[in-house]
Amino acid sequence: MSRFWALGLLLGLLAACGLAAGERQADATVAARPTPTVVTRSETPPPAVPSTLDKWTLWSGGTHLRGANIYQRRVYPELDGPDFYGPGPVGPPYKQADFDALAAMGANYVNISHPGLFEEEPPYALDEGIQANLDRLLGMAAQADLFAVITFRTGPGRSEFWAFWGEDTESDPDGGWFDPGYYNNRVWGEQAAQDAWVAMWRYTAQRYKDNPIVIGYDLMCEPNSNEVGSYPLGDPLDIWDPAEFYSQYGGTLYDWNQLYPDIVAAIRQVDPKTPILIGGNGYSAVDWLPYLTPTDDARTVYTIHQYDPFVYTHQEPPDLDNTYPGTFDADWDGVPDRVDRNWLADLLAPVDEFMAAHGVPVAANEYGVMRWEPGADMFMADQMDLFEQRGLNYALWLWETSWEPIQEEIDAFNFRHGPDPDNHQDVSESDLITVIRTAWQRNTVRPPRMTSTVFLPIVVVGLDGPRALHWGEGGPL
Repeated sequence: MSRFWALGLLLGLLAACGLAAGERQADATVAARPTPTVVTRSETPPPAVPSTLDKWTLWSGGTHLRGANIYQRRVYPELDGPDFYGPGPVGPPYKQADFDALAAMGANYVNISHPGLFEEEPPYALDEGIQANLDRLLGMAAQADLFAVITFRTGPGRSEFWAFWGEDTESDPDGGWFDPGYYNNRVWGEQAAQDAWVAMWRYTAQRYKDNPIVIGYDLMCEPNSNEVGSYPLGDPLDIWDPAEFYSQYGGTLYDWNQLYPDIVAAIRQVDPKTPILIGGNGYSAVDWLPYLTPTDDARTVYTIHQYDPFVYTHQEPPDLDNTYPGTFDADWDGVPDRVDRNWLADLLAPVDEFMAAHGVPVAANEYGVMRWEPGADMFMADQMDLFEQRGLNYALWLWETSWEPIQEEIDAFNFRHGPDPDNHQDVSESDLITVIRTAWQRNTVRPPRMTSTVFLPIVVVGLDGPRALHWGEGGPL
């Protein structure tokens, strides 16, 4: 496995979690280290008990869900080699012990960031290998007493390489790790791909609607037509001002707001109850939330992905100049900002306004910081406490797999490896681990225990909806 490829993969993972980083301020002011804002307990918290809440109340009745994302993508043997990302069809592999460890730390929910069940190229058929992998992950989550949200990263007309934008050999001849032919963003330019995305979610909802641990369908991970356009069908757009984007492309196929209502309607044809999660364009950043148009569905949650300030959360060693709290240019305007709890509260003002204006719940189903950032524990403590104040459920990025081949190459967000960039093994304790564990131990509910066999519906669908139905045994939960 070449080192340049691994570096490209790492950078791509970061792109999947937020926006591209800008210039760093070299001489940031470092503040004295205050005590993190965390809730402490004088005794061991009570164990979480099986939930008596329905799935919607878990999202709409205050903060009930605290956990983490897991991440998998399709394996490309010609790029990944025979072992690095596992045998496929997706990787890196997770095992039961990974889920058990997540639950043991106190988390009660896992956001499964996963390829969609339909293929990326026409005729957009069901990919049975991808489906089997998702079934397996859900079974392990259930065994660990974790609720689960299904997030689709890819699907008809969208390959995983949206998350690796700019890392191809043409854009970056020295460090690029894949041919630009891997890009596929046609979902933003082809009606047939959008129709197939709708059909994929109808199928998915039919399959998992009766699974008691599945508490949400997240329709698309980080819509980003504002940057990638429909490339290679059309040119990239590279528009970062939401007002500018919607003034030019509102109502077109580039507009996520015109696609997700059709997905919601298709899901509700077969599943009236499971909550639906929708994030905005612009990688679901907070400042794009006001441009989401709420649907008339009464069981929809609107989501943000929060990695700001990017010039702090994504610093690579040895250049760890910006600290939290601290003073540095956080938004690339050339003016130093005081970045602290108040700054984060101001950042979340659009969330407050959106919830008040529309009477809907919001969740932060991605947020995070690289493990070595100065003051990472305080940053995460303040951020999670602000989520709690607003009644948001939240899932950090990332609960990394224990798959051995990736440990030394991809662990920037693996907080279990501690703050030392040169350490690539789990540590027993760190300030950041303590903060995360303390937050997760606020959880009081878990899924109802299931001892019987769950039967999963197998639906044969075309773009016009279900055409045949039979039942297959899904396995014990």
